[in-house]
Amino acid sequence: MTDVKEEPVRQRLLAEATRLFAERGFEGTSVQEVVAAAGVTKGAMYHYFDSKDDLLHEIYARVLRMQMDRLTQIADGPGTLKERLHKAAADVVETTTANLDDSKIFFRSMHLLAPETQKTVRAERRRYHERFRDLVAEGQRTGVFTDKVPAELVVDYFFGSVHHLGTWFHADGPLTGAQVGRHFADLLLASLGAGDAGE
Repeated sequence: MTDVKEEPVRQRLLAEATRLFAERGFEGTSVQEVVAAAGVTKGAMYHYFDSKDDLLHEIYARVLRMQMDRLTQIADGPGTLKERLHKAAADVVETTTANLDDSKIFFRSMHLLAPETQKTVRAERRRYHERFRDLVAEGQRTGVFTDKVPAELVVDYFFGSVHHLGTWFHADGPLTGAQVGRHFADLLLASLGAGDAGE
């Protein structure tokens, strides 16, 4: 178990790596620059992370873990299927916009990761997408949603839009992340012939 006194070092490393990768890019940032910005030694960094790859992976993985926890709570929680899918769709947009630097860095740099790390990340993301897809598929099986378009395609289309948020969403723009989330969720339900969830 991680010592509570040590945790701030890990958080500082992640915060500085996120900032530097966002400013200079993953390739343009050295481990030495990350540890200097965090005010720790290379030895301290390697206590928490195996490599620069590992740092990049964790920047994205912590957001994905949080989103997976929230999706599980929503999917297994109260409400009709329409309400749960709407809430899940709005939530992934809101949490992505709230952690936009992490997502942008990752999607811009994922191809630079070692093949094994890329494989791990794809598997983690696939688990999230499959849990989300299960809600759509359940609705299609039970007649709540139209089954004209396969659930897999519906989910791929939706997440294509979510992953694109980093190219246009700005925190100081005309819509908040929560508002964009509700619009995206409404569009998803409308595409399934279910209208919106009547928030």
